[in-house]
Amino acid sequence: MTSPAPAPAGGAFRGGLYALGAYLLWGVLPLYFLQLRPTGPWEVVAWRIVLAFAFCLLLLTVLRSWRPFLAIVRQPRLMALTALAGVLIYVNWQTYLIGTLTGHVIETSLGYFINPIVTVLLGVLVLRERLRLLPWIAIGIAVLAVVVIVVGYGAFPWIAVTLALSFGVYGLVKKQIGPAVDAVSGLTLESFWLLPVAVVQLIAVSATTGLTLGTAGPVHTLLLLAAGAVTAVPLLLFASGARRAPLTVIGLLQFVAPILQFIIGVWVLHEPMTAERWIGFGLVWVALVLLSADSVAAARRNRRVPTEVSEPV
Repeated sequence: MTSPAPAPAGGAFRGGLYALGAYLLWGVLPLYFLQLRPTGPWEVVAWRIVLAFAFCLLLLTVLRSWRPFLAIVRQPRLMALTALAGVLIYVNWQTYLIGTLTGHVIETSLGYFINPIVTVLLGVLVLRERLRLLPWIAIGIAVLAVVVIVVGYGAFPWIAVTLALSFGVYGLVKKQIGPAVDAVSGLTLESFWLLPVAVVQLIAVSATTGLTLGTAGPVHTLLLLAAGAVTAVPLLLFASGARRAPLTVIGLLQFVAPILQFIIGVWVLHEPMTAERWIGFGLVWVALVLLSADSVAAARRNRRVPTEVSEPV
């Protein structure tokens, strides 16, 4: 039989734009969350869970996607994986909000800079993937970068490492789920599993510092109520982009978000950037250049392979 027609170039271009939109939104999120003060990180994450769940229920209704969603609910394996994904994304969200709202935006950007390297390392350790020499060099440089930051800065960058590990393992779990769970259904279930955590956090905040929703003016209230949409929209853009754009394009675009976060932390919020931090970040950027170069080279080699392979039957 004849080979399937290749995807139109316009589809790949649109996919790249969707992915770029997602990373741009993720990149400027610190500015949004900083507008939510005096709401603390524990309350923000709790409302983010509740409102993201409500927003996803609305999307399921508008998109008429309840049938595939209910099909997912009837599969215990997928439900267990979405529960695990929910725990991981909770750790990621909570750590990110603590970092953003306590003056550590630069460190959150470091977490997402080293995330691709953590993802590669997880592929080796968990999926038994084989690496070429260049990725191994990149991993070694990234480890050296963390050591430099720890020694020079005098503290372990736990926010960055937690973000990188939680999002890296989250990606690994999503890889196991595969296309069986679409973006809206996945976020719906992940938020659903986290609802008890959100309720406990809201009760705890109410009993201690007090809830801020509706107490800091109408603009603050609207911004806080928008947390569900702010959570879901970039995820949906990313899902649309990932289905259309080549993996190498997605891989290169993923650096847009931490670059924007780094710019916001250094030049907008004026967080301290010591010489040791500059050296550490410089080493991370060198590692990412090596990793990206290897990824592009591998993609070019793979594009030449189909011409030598027999057509599917």
